Amino acid sequence: MARQDYRIEHDSMGELQVPADALWGAQTQRAVENFPISGRPMPRGFIRALGLVKAAAAQVNGDLGLLPKGRSAAIHKAALSVAAGDFDAHFPIDVFQTGSGTSSNMNANEVIATLASRSVRGKAVHPNDDVNLGQSSNDVIPTALRVSAQLATVESLLPSLKHLRRTIDRRGKALGRITKTGRTHLMDAMPLTFAQEFGAWSAQLASAQARIEDTLKRLRRLPIGGTAIGTGINADPRFGKAMAKALSTLAKTRFESAENKFEGLASQDDAVELSGQLGVLAVAVMKIANDLRWMNSGPLAGLGEVELPALQPGSSIMPGKVNPVIPEAACMVCAQVMGHHTAITVAGQSGNFQLNVMLPLIALDLLDSIGLLGNTMRLLADNVIAGLQVRRDVVADALQRNPILVTALNPVIGYEKAAAIAKQAYRQQRPVLEVAVEVTGMTEQALRHLLDPVALTRGGIQR
Repeated sequence: MARQDYRIEHDSMGELQVPADALWGAQTQRAVENFPISGRPMPRGFIRALGLVKAAAAQVNGDLGLLPKGRSAAIHKAALSVAAGDFDAHFPIDVFQTGSGTSSNMNANEVIATLASRSVRGKAVHPNDDVNLGQSSNDVIPTALRVSAQLATVESLLPSLKHLRRTIDRRGKALGRITKTGRTHLMDAMPLTFAQEFGAWSAQLASAQARIEDTLKRLRRLPIGGTAIGTGINADPRFGKAMAKALSTLAKTRFESAENKFEGLASQDDAVELSGQLGVLAVAVMKIANDLRWMNSGPLAGLGEVELPALQPGSSIMPGKVNPVIPEAACMVCAQVMGHHTAITVAGQSGNFQLNVMLPLIALDLLDSIGLLGNTMRLLADNVIAGLQVRRDVVADALQRNPILVTALNPVIGYEKAAAIAKQAYRQQRPVLEVAVEVTGMTEQALRHLLDPVALTRGGIQR
């Protein structure tokens, strides 16, 4: 490296070369050299949260009289610029680093100190003594993890989930009078309306939303103020609560100071819980996506009940083929989220004594899951469900020939005779009504009443 391309920095371990235009210092450079593993830096959402934590800390330390006002203001301003994404290029450390995330904490401290030093007179802002005042990597990183996950959830995931649910409800209402064949074990079953089928999807999403919102009650408890192991050494006793209040204002969402800081450092159960709820949401989204794929299958040799919007050619060799590309992508996303939950579960149990040592991995996979699901749900809503069309002729024909309609005759003629009618109707490919008139001796009018598919969707005993 040519002399003009680097500068010499030092830390407690000695000197080393740092790129001349880098805002970071020696500790960041050591981490860059130590962890050339994936080439993936920490996620944008995490860097944003880290900047917010440092901005809040500068404000609180200034308010408590622990930092001079000018120095506090300079750090606060620089940290907010980091949170805004203005200096993401100066956060190069690989996700797969020291398990506490110390390298990322020092990266933030060094970048913010460099930026803040440009606007203060006299002694330069120090990464440890000023930017990291009252903090430890051991409480900063778990706090940033929680802040980033909560922000991603309330700003992206939940709005997307609600949008998908509203879209499903709107389409279900519009298609509510159309009755179709139900299916269990992928085999014909009793009829239901599209509103009922879509309503089940909506109910799944409502339950997922409720679970996630309940999890946020625990995720928002921040361990900041616990410093190294949870005792709060070198932090003002008022620091933790003041930080939760400052972060709530900066992030515009509610945070609380964890009552037990030891828990927040040693365990990441709250993050694992949120990941689990994302896994349940992925199960719901995959169910919806696969239902749509089945309903759209064909159009001639499959079910062909609905026609999804055509988005792109489906084959490089078969002209005219159109595939359900968004539901397929959704299923892959859901598989990824389920895989992330396994990794997060393993990482979550890696809390040895007073500190979890897989924090960067938890942050990476949790934020990835949130982002993937948020984007996917909007695509399903806007590019699939909003534009799907029901093939009414196909639906009506299948319903008319559905032999399972005889279930409604059980209370009148008994299970055995109803089963015989169903088998004959299926064998002869004739409508159930037609065969029932022949076999039962009942009037067509009476049988039409008993076998009315719309009436059957309301449940109860047909009389």
